[in-house]
Amino acid sequence: MVDGFGSDHLPYGSVRRRTGAPPRLCVRLQDEAIELGALGDLGVDPGLLDTPNLDRLLAAAPAEWAALRAALASRLAADVPPEARMPLGEAVCELPFTVADYVDFYSSLEHATNLGRLFRPGAEPLLPNWRHVPIGYHGRASTVVVSGTPIRRPVGQLPRDGGPAFAPTERLDIELELGFVTGGPPQPLGEPLPIDAAGERIFGFVLVNDWSARDVQRWEYVPLGPFLGKSFATSISAWVTPRAALDPYRVPSPVQSPTPLPYLRSGDPWGLDVDLAVELNGEVISRGNAAGLYWSVVQQLTHAASNGAVVRPGDLYASGTISGAAPGSEGSLIELTSNGARPLTVGDAPRTFLLDGDRVVLRGRAGGLTLGEVAGEVLPAAAAASRR
Repeated sequence: MVDGFGSDHLPYGSVRRRTGAPPRLCVRLQDEAIELGALGDLGVDPGLLDTPNLDRLLAAAPAEWAALRAALASRLAADVPPEARMPLGEAVCELPFTVADYVDFYSSLEHATNLGRLFRPGAEPLLPNWRHVPIGYHGRASTVVVSGTPIRRPVGQLPRDGGPAFAPTERLDIELELGFVTGGPPQPLGEPLPIDAAGERIFGFVLVNDWSARDVQRWEYVPLGPFLGKSFATSISAWVTPRAALDPYRVPSPVQSPTPLPYLRSGDPWGLDVDLAVELNGEVISRGNAAGLYWSVVQQLTHAASNGAVVRPGDLYASGTISGAAPGSEGSLIELTSNGARPLTVGDAPRTFLLDGDRVVLRGRAGGLTLGEVAGEVLPAAAAASRR
């Protein structure tokens, strides 16, 4: 039995057998993937289930998500037919849905403060807009990959005395984030999404590692923000935890001061009590919790659509790095090491940023639920790129 993947969880994924069969939409139950299309009549459109991934289900109405979840809980309490069972040891997980758009936010007060102190020493760490608006940027959906995908060290322009050099990043970093995927019929272009309706558009949650090349980022981010320093790879969990499974772990978010503008005010608690951890080469280097995020998931989504931008099925929204106030709760190496000035000890060696061959694993847990991990190993830069 695998702790954290019981019938109160039932996360969705796209899984194929190692024999070469195509991937199928599954839910995870303990150490097995259960193929939905092989379960028989579940009282919903079979076309939503007999499919390789979540795409069709994400496009369905939220009422159908709820009906399916209830039917699965009942069906899986009985005997599951052998043809529906897929032991995870004999399976390969694919990207669970096709990423339509990708937005990365900057929702942790502690993270934003830490980076402000590093990037603008002696100045106010938070820019004047930070407490008024959920800051975010549009990332690259085409480089979102499933957990376990190796990450090749990117190349880019690095700041040097006398001018930039084009070379492999020397400051490869991780970002510990919690993301969510949206679903349901898109609202018409030009119509904002009210905050009281935003929660219904959230299908489920994934852990996210938004890999970052800090030296590339430092050189390019002024004046328009992140670009190539972030766009080379973003890893997400293979398993999408349904929003309904995390509803029991919703808690009040931190008090916001000043009070947000009316369109960002919600009377419901949308903080998420999810314990988080970062492992580097098998050693835990950070522990935190998502409940401390200053900007909640519904505020993030509401603001993203406040100008009338369309929220589509399969849109991925990530929180930005989640850091806490206590030492050892920072969600990135740039914070954990004070931009390399205070190395960590991992194993017997001092460490700052990621080396080739490093393996990073992000983990999350909410009460009795275990979120799908996010793992990735760093590969050397492409040989051709290193010679340019």
